[in-house]
Amino acid sequence: MSMEETGENTTEMYAPVPGSWWDTAPRSSSAQDQLADPDDGDDFDFDDDDVTHRGAFGDYGGEIRGGFLDRAFRERIVVVGMAHSGRDPLAAEASLDELELLVDTAGADSVARIMQRRDSPDRATFVGKGKVEEILNKALELDADTVVFDDELTPAQQFNLEKILGRSALDRTAVILDIFAQHATSSEGKTQVELAQLRYNLPRLRGKKAFSQQGGGIGTRGPGETQLETDRRRLVRRIHKLERDLRSISDRRENQRKARHRSPYSVVSIVGYTNAGKSTLLKCLTSAEVKVADQLFATVDPTTRKFGLPGGEQILLTDTVGFVKKLPHTLVEAFKSTLEVAASADLLVHVVDGAGVDPDGHILAVREVLQSIGAGEVEQLLVFNKLDASPEVKRMVDLNPGSVGISAKTGAGIDDLLIAIGDRLRAGSELYELVIPFARGDLMASVHREGEVLAESNDGNGMRFTARLSSESAARLGEWVVGD
Repeated sequence: MSMEETGENTTEMYAPVPGSWWDTAPRSSSAQDQLADPDDGDDFDFDDDDVTHRGAFGDYGGEIRGGFLDRAFRERIVVVGMAHSGRDPLAAEASLDELELLVDTAGADSVARIMQRRDSPDRATFVGKGKVEEILNKALELDADTVVFDDELTPAQQFNLEKILGRSALDRTAVILDIFAQHATSSEGKTQVELAQLRYNLPRLRGKKAFSQQGGGIGTRGPGETQLETDRRRLVRRIHKLERDLRSISDRRENQRKARHRSPYSVVSIVGYTNAGKSTLLKCLTSAEVKVADQLFATVDPTTRKFGLPGGEQILLTDTVGFVKKLPHTLVEAFKSTLEVAASADLLVHVVDGAGVDPDGHILAVREVLQSIGAGEVEQLLVFNKLDASPEVKRMVDLNPGSVGISAKTGAGIDDLLIAIGDRLRAGSELYELVIPFARGDLMASVHREGEVLAESNDGNGMRFTARLSSESAARLGEWVVGD
């Protein structure tokens, strides 16, 4: 609930800080005119875009620029975290470190960080009154454009903070959405990101105080309709259109998944925390032309390539979008059709940054997201990456039986990884005896391509194979299966 809804006056709750932007006399009469607000009698007027700081929101909370952070220059950011009751302060500091990396990936610079410890967030401003003043002073001192909070802000908290601070107040969700907007390249990815942004913006719409011009007319809801109502209906219509588009995309993906399950190839999805090295691994294995960068969420659009294992089996290998702690719910919902490729996979190769500061926390965060999209029961192969960068990788492999240590950058351990993938896939197959006529070379090739051939001999009437096959492959070759 906002301060306006509770009847509290913002300027009374938060006395002007000496030297702050509203306690200092304006430099010119024109600035004085801009800050005067005849409607409510206070010293704030955020209806005029010229009044806001260069990094501040417009009427639609960032939609007017196509993103939440200004891309014309590198904004100066103050990041704010909270270690509330039940949260480890060290974990809160690590989360703030990650937020600074997100800010850098989004194209801005973190110039200061502030942490508060309190039992629970403040309902009006998230942090306490004294901390708001500290944030304001720091922003003024460093000429910061925007303040970014590590936890999600309610629309009321965001509004109150921006009114007090005189600049944008964003949260981790907005920064992540901004990064996805920059990195999405396919039409599907752009649609998913736009939908997530609109869902995030809808409850944060800000209307003009003045009424629009009187009169009904087509497309309005009667005399005196406010700009806020018009904007809200426009956004809702756009959201509905994007949802229809994504439903159509989801139907196509479902048909593709069914086709893949009818195909002879096993599906292996590479999942993991963002910047763990998933795209590097895909490029190392398949030479795929995918973007590889030492930054968060470099990959948004999934890439699938066919790949042959040492045993001769062909698989479909898919690189997926990276996960992160506090992954926005709106983003998970928008990318559901993309993320469901993990739920339909035969095996998940879970890549972990072995040189990271909190690999166990990253593993837990990924598994939580996988559980939320229905992929929690799919078999996982833990792969600790960056063997070349940290001796901790070998220790983590020893602590997790069945896992593999690799370096996707140098290729170390890749042979062990391929053997492990083949073993995991074969564990779900059965042993079959087949006799295939000499004239059916296509079927002989299928046996080699789809399974693991353990023995091969001349049977007189054809070639006899002892092979491990999946149930789907065995069904297709059922006419040539012999014995029990």
